[in-house]
Amino acid sequence: MVRGVSRRVIVVKNPDTRYFEQAIFILRNDAAAREGVSEKEILRQARRAARDYLRRGENRPERRGGLRGLLCVLAGAAATAGAWFAVHLAV
Repeated sequence: MVRGVSRRVIVVKNPDTRYFEQAIFILRNDAAAREGVSEKEILRQARRAARDYLRRGENRPERRGGLRGLLCVLAGAAATAGAWFAVHLAV
């Protein structure tokens, strides 16, 4: 749906060449009206936000299940073995 409302956006080109071509930030309505905030400052904050977002993603370790996953697999195997024995011993 398209409305008759215009928004100001900042496009940061190429924040990280490995994954992204550009980042798009939508400015708050009151951002331009604040005193002492220049276009340079808004652009600097947009670049910093894109960079910080990418850093948070890089510092996050990959999850592969770990000990909890191993315990779940072992519990499932034990339950399956118990059910198999119960069926075969009941006959």
